[in-house]
Amino acid sequence: MSLLAALDKRHSTAASGFNRWLIPPAALAIHLSIGQAYAFSVFNAPLNKAYGWAIPDLGWIFSLAIAALGLSAAIGGKWLERVGPRMAMFTAALCFGGGFMVSALGLYLHQLWLLFLGYGVLGGIGLGLGYISPVSTLIKWFPDRRGMATGMAIMGFGGGALIGAPLAVNLMDHFKSASGAGIMETFITMGALYTVAMLVGAFSVRVPPEHWLPEGYTPKTASDHIASESYVHVDDVHRTPQFWLLWVVLCMNVTAGIGVLGQASLMIQEVFKGLVTAGAAAGFVGLLSIFNMGGRFFWSSTSDKLGRKPTYLIFFLLGAILYALVPLVGVQDKVVFIALYAVILSMYGGGFATIPAYLSDLFGTRFVGAIHGRLLTAWSVAGVLGPVIVNYMREYQIKAGVPKASAYNTTMFVMAALLIVGLICNALVKPVDARFLKKED
Repeated sequence: MSLLAALDKRHSTAASGFNRWLIPPAALAIHLSIGQAYAFSVFNAPLNKAYGWAIPDLGWIFSLAIAALGLSAAIGGKWLERVGPRMAMFTAALCFGGGFMVSALGLYLHQLWLLFLGYGVLGGIGLGLGYISPVSTLIKWFPDRRGMATGMAIMGFGGGALIGAPLAVNLMDHFKSASGAGIMETFITMGALYTVAMLVGAFSVRVPPEHWLPEGYTPKTASDHIASESYVHVDDVHRTPQFWLLWVVLCMNVTAGIGVLGQASLMIQEVFKGLVTAGAAAGFVGLLSIFNMGGRFFWSSTSDKLGRKPTYLIFFLLGAILYALVPLVGVQDKVVFIALYAVILSMYGGGFATIPAYLSDLFGTRFVGAIHGRLLTAWSVAGVLGPVIVNYMREYQIKAGVPKASAYNTTMFVMAALLIVGLICNALVKPVDARFLKKED
């Protein structure tokens, strides 16, 4: 069988009796790889020291990657539904791994724009295609446990930094020499490793047969779920107020967390200057990754019982309170600081994992991958907005004479306010009007 034939959707359809529990490991192979994006902050200080590039400028690499993620997911969502997840995952592997290689070339040539193009744009496209493919597939394999299914896939993305942060630090230590910091060699090695891991996931995935349902499963008819035979077409979804309310919900939740994640390593070193080493800061990034990952599975599974809307109510209300507590009590004690962010990041991750199930409840499962892709444009906006707020407010505060340890305080109150906006939008979500619904063939 040729490579193109093996990637064809028809050859990835599962045979009768296929065990659906073999799909989560394939999804995790993809998401644990692309989740490395959350650990990119461990490169910021070394790149600043070795190449002299400013921290705010380096922050744009991560922002571009997230922006490209959302745009590629939005554009590639319908393509995914047509060609199937295997082709999309294969393409994602080549783009994400290739992004590392182009970035390594940028380091060799001392050209920052190649890091923007490589990790930011090309790698970001890999992020977007790799992100939505397992999510769409798992929802279709687990219609009886949508929240848990999306949590299984997306927890890998949240946990990617748990592998990526120490891997990057150890590789840089291994490759560094008197003539270089070892960052270029680290990029090449990580690009190769992640490409292989993602290809394994791509060739392991299967899609269920048409109209497949788990044995003994009866579709829900609750008022907060669309009827199982109904759906909203992806080309009509932007006409519903529910789509735009959830767009703002996701944007506010992501903005409030992603800026912190993008600068987590640098932030804890500056807030507790002299008390936290670079290695300990990488450990902090890894710890946040654990809660980010665990929150994705815990909160999305919990939403199967509580409902999506009440779960988001918890995210926004409790999250706003915790963000406000960081500058009031968190900066005075490392343990409190870490604990506050651990809970915040669990809900940040939970928001990502719960949103696909929220979408499938409201709009049906037929085009959930494409609809989810379009909604991720909110992540693109947040991927720029969050780091810009954190990075440039930090620079402004420092230039105004505020000590680096206190330069993040005002930002935390801004994040709390953004979560209140999300709280209001979530409260306004209602079932989709019947005029937008279509019936399955």
